Amino acid sequence: MKDIARELGVSVATVSRALQDNPQISAEQRERIQSYAREHRFFPNALAESLRHSRVAPPKIIGVIVPQFAHYYFSTILSGIEEEACRQGYNIIVAQSAEQYEREVQICRSFLKLHVCGVIVSQAKDTLKYDHFQQLLEAGLPLVFYDRICTGLNTSRVVVDDYAGAFAAVSHLISTGCRRIAFYGSDMHLEISKNRYNGYRDALLKAGLPINEALIFECDNRAAAEQITPDILQRNKRPDGVFAVNDDTAIGVLYTAKRMGLNVPEDLGICGFTNGERAIACDPMLTTVEQRGHQVGVEAVDILLDHVEGNRPLDKVERKVVKTRLIVRGTTREAKEG
Repeated sequence: MKDIARELGVSVATVSRALQDNPQISAEQRERIQSYAREHRFFPNALAESLRHSRVAPPKIIGVIVPQFAHYYFSTILSGIEEEACRQGYNIIVAQSAEQYEREVQICRSFLKLHVCGVIVSQAKDTLKYDHFQQLLEAGLPLVFYDRICTGLNTSRVVVDDYAGAFAAVSHLISTGCRRIAFYGSDMHLEISKNRYNGYRDALLKAGLPINEALIFECDNRAAAEQITPDILQRNKRPDGVFAVNDDTAIGVLYTAKRMGLNVPEDLGICGFTNGERAIACDPMLTTVEQRGHQVGVEAVDILLDHVEGNRPLDKVERKVVKTRLIVRGTTREAKEG
């Protein structure tokens, strides 16, 4: 604020009041000061302001952006982040983007104002522009992506092996006798969708099975699955297996198939991707790919703090891949010999 005051020829107190939108400062002067601050990427440190008269040092804080609190996988990642951050003497501030780009932008601006020491983020589904993440990097903040990564930026990241998990799941369906396997996936601009689709495709190709575009659907939640699946299962050449991008979608397929009088797994094999609590709460229990979200969170914190504490330069990115594991349960038949 001293720099702004010197450049604009006003007092520090005037700058402080203008940045707080204090009506004691004229609207014209406030806009002049606020515009200058925005142009020079200055954000008041709200944490420092609240502790101005305190002898307690501000805590070391990590900003975390979660697409959805209610999603089991994200909650397990958040648990890993919180536990590892606490173990290393850091606190976290968590915000939910609710899968909205604009909300994600606002959160990034808030984190800048709070002067967090770094940010761990999984991008929203509809995020196609990355200026808000670039602004964090330009401000010198370490940035680590998890799950949904931003391929347009050279940043550290932690992901599960989506390709290998999908490949194992579809190979298992094939081993049980499935030959017409449908793919329920997310929007293909997301890297996880591409990787899981590629695993699905390559498992089919390895088994000598064709890639049938009529069996590939953009559907990544239970409500959508329950809406589109009846028409799919009423086809003359209906699928005999389904690989879904997450457990909720797979469960939507499962309950729709049961309502239609199909036997799972005899008539239709189903495999999901997450291994959340719902996977064992359905009947039959769901065959799925375990993502190990807690480990993803721990790895993300370790990488971020390597950057924060100077053990790894910001321009030296780390790409960590956490292995997946296929959990076979009741929605798939036993593998056939040979």
